[in-house]
Amino acid sequence: MSAPKGYPEAVVRPAAGERVFRVERVAPGPDLAEFVDYYWLVRWRAPEPHRQQVVPQPRVHVAAEEGRLLVHGVNRGPFFRTLTGAGHVLGAAFHPGGFRPLLGRTVGAISGTVQPAHSVLGIDDEPVAARILGTADTSEMVAALEDCLLGVDPKPDATAREVTALVEEARRRGEITRVEQLAGHAGLSARGLQRLFTEYVGIGPKWIIQRFRILDAVAAAHSGHPIRWPDLAAHLGFSDQAHLTRVFTQVVGTPPATYQRDPGTT
Repeated sequence: MSAPKGYPEAVVRPAAGERVFRVERVAPGPDLAEFVDYYWLVRWRAPEPHRQQVVPQPRVHVAAEEGRLLVHGVNRGPFFRTLTGAGHVLGAAFHPGGFRPLLGRTVGAISGTVQPAHSVLGIDDEPVAARILGTADTSEMVAALEDCLLGVDPKPDATAREVTALVEEARRRGEITRVEQLAGHAGLSARGLQRLFTEYVGIGPKWIIQRFRILDAVAAAHSGHPIRWPDLAAHLGFSDQAHLTRVFTQVVGTPPATYQRDPGTT
């Protein structure tokens, strides 16, 4: 089975990053496929410190780094990592609704936090991280992380699957720009969808919809094609180009037209 591609547009200034690191994605085994979308492995060699930005997405990640297995809740703010020397990090990218069956409580409780898996899932995470970070073999790393996650014994959850499908609908359908549209598709009120997403994803539908539309704008900037930003802003549901520019700058750190011209972008 081929691995899902994730959201490659979430890597900011990918051309600059490609000179320093490589990303490999691996599909989960059948016992975890309902919960984990894919495993990601980043290997880097950085003669000079490289500060990499990634646009946060509506999903929880569990990653072996710095000697621990860390649970990354959904974060509204920018995400940066400085890569030095040579090394690797392995992580599990959960389906948007997929971490709730492991956590057993509202995912909103861990939003905006990075915590050791011991604190969140009650597992002894240091030996797992040592296994993963102590080998260069991809299959051994993935097996160690899968063994750990299977030990939590998550149970199938129909609501989690429905939430993941709703988030995918928001990602796939660019014409969805308002909460009411997605709520109508789900057969819920806007408030009901808010409660559902906070419980299962850890963040509300307004943030999720807008984040996907910003990722659409980032993907357009990465394409290398000329872009009429006022037209794209209207297509993505922003009130005008200034609105798109303001939100894009908040997320990426620079206005979209400036970002597209950056030599590290394409």
